[in-house]
Amino acid sequence: MADKEAGGGDPGSRETVPTSAYSSPARSLGDTGITPLSPSHIVNDADPNVSEQQTFLVVVAIDFGTTSSGYAYSFTKEPECIHVMRRWEGGDPGVSNQKTPTTILLTPERKFHSFGYAARDFYHDLDPNEAKQWLYLEKFKMKLHTTGDLTMDTDLTAANGKKVKALEIFAYALQYFKEQALKELSDQAGSEFENSDVRWVITVPAIWKQPAKQFMRQAAYQAGLASPENSEQLIIALEPEAASIYCRKLRLHQMTDLSSKAAVNGYSSSDTVGAGFAQGDKYVVVDSGGGTVDLTVHQIRLPEGHLKELYKATGGPYGSLGVDYEFEKLLCKIFGEDFIEQFKIKRPAAWVDLMIAFESRKRAAAPDRTNPLNITLPFSFIDYYKKFRGHSVEHALRKSNVDFVKWSSQGMLRMSPDAMNALFKPTIDSIIEHLRDLFQKPEVSTVKFLFLVGGFAEAPLLQQAVQAAFGDKCRVIIPQDVGLTILKGAVLFGLDPAVIKVRRSPLTYGVGVLNRYVEGKHPPEKLLVKDGTRWCTDVFDKFISADQSVALGELVKRSYTPAKPSQLVIVINIYSSELDDVSFITDPGVKKCGTLRLDLTGASSTNVPARREIQTLMQFGDTEIKATAIDIATSKSVKVGIDFLNY
Repeated sequence: MADKEAGGGDPGSRETVPTSAYSSPARSLGDTGITPLSPSHIVNDADPNVSEQQTFLVVVAIDFGTTSSGYAYSFTKEPECIHVMRRWEGGDPGVSNQKTPTTILLTPERKFHSFGYAARDFYHDLDPNEAKQWLYLEKFKMKLHTTGDLTMDTDLTAANGKKVKALEIFAYALQYFKEQALKELSDQAGSEFENSDVRWVITVPAIWKQPAKQFMRQAAYQAGLASPENSEQLIIALEPEAASIYCRKLRLHQMTDLSSKAAVNGYSSSDTVGAGFAQGDKYVVVDSGGGTVDLTVHQIRLPEGHLKELYKATGGPYGSLGVDYEFEKLLCKIFGEDFIEQFKIKRPAAWVDLMIAFESRKRAAAPDRTNPLNITLPFSFIDYYKKFRGHSVEHALRKSNVDFVKWSSQGMLRMSPDAMNALFKPTIDSIIEHLRDLFQKPEVSTVKFLFLVGGFAEAPLLQQAVQAAFGDKCRVIIPQDVGLTILKGAVLFGLDPAVIKVRRSPLTYGVGVLNRYVEGKHPPEKLLVKDGTRWCTDVFDKFISADQSVALGELVKRSYTPAKPSQLVIVINIYSSELDDVSFITDPGVKKCGTLRLDLTGASSTNVPARREIQTLMQFGDTEIKATAIDIATSKSVKVGIDFLNY
């Protein structure tokens, strides 16, 4: 008898167990007992099936951002040439439109109507009473980061307050990009381009948890980009990793070195930073977007230029949205929270207008700016405020004694540069503080370069703050097309997903098992007696530790056996923790995060041995956790799925 067993015993043995205040997950499983047969070990025999790549004619990457989105592609025959999507119709004054806003409009019947600038313009031109019927959504990607218990049924709220299923919205958006890209490819090729010719890459923040990555994959399946049977057609790429892949190929004329503001001495402009990169050089990529800031630490391994992750991805919700929230708080302070809430609901299109006006002024903020920034208030704001309060907007500004914000006779809010800079401060402070923590880590202390990428990296205030804080520790570098860095890097990643050879696990993962009870070592409340054997319940059997290095293709191997030979489905609960040192699944900070489901129905042969061994191989070195399983007796593969959403 193996000395470990997962799952629970038969109900009859329960009375011998001292009852405790919590219900023991291992015991409540009833009789789906599974016994780990083998000690855990990690093997590096990459699965031969993994390397069989399908051949695709083109790689299309979709950067599905919080505030703006876009796609880029490259034909596998000429991988050096990355095409960024055609210019969009519409567009904002003063904002380059290589990407389109992540906004989506559904008809009152909840059917997809339009995306991006088209959605914004159409919504904007609707009669206010009609607009209330339409469902307009923007900045909805953050919901996947902030929802702790994300499921397929998670809702989003449209501008008019109505709820819609998040999965539906994400699928609509991805389907829109699929259609745009296929149309553009067909136009270029002069013949119909099939979806099967395309390998799709979708970018997500590296700090996203597994459920959010799985959610994105489900939405892509629903949008028809790939299917569960052909899952290889879709790759989930991590945003800062994509940026990193692009940055290591940069030539010097393609970037600004903040430490010198000029081409770096000693290299001709045709050199890559790679020419400045020596074997083993370490660098940090700070990907600051609309919703999140995502930090990755990489080391270059020459000659191939493979990358190794040195520290687990960190970051948080410190994107440029934070600046918008501060502006909203400022408006609440001046005009009253009750008014702003009402205005958003009653005049949703005018609110969108106001935020667009703010966006373009936000981009004009700079450390050395001396003249004020004017933000036009929509007429309906001024009008509705008068109805709501009975006095004028001008009166409100005089009364509010908010410093540095005045009313100009042309119907504008005049913000002094200090007032604007103050809106950036909380978000930038969070980013700098997070970077400070990161630089304390021994793995990060010898970093040579810091690449600032993502849309928010265009903000001179952020550039200056990062340079001031870290310019003496490393070279702060900004790629020229900073907003497209991730998009282009994601295409490169799709062409060669094996470029990142070593990653760090963000969490500790394991399962709950029964171990032989050891007097003095195990707590008495965990004792379970079953058929005369004393077991300790709830033991956390670790697959992998937080921040552990995992090579691509490295597999964690475990063997399980069904409790009953007739059992056709084994369900194993997976637990995670941010801590490294976990003994029991009931320890503080340990969460059930998913289920591993082994389906033995297809794999059974006529002579099933009494002790059937199912070997599971889990791969943690990729952007998503993958699993395969084999029935040892028949060498047939067993259907296996890890579900982080519906457990």
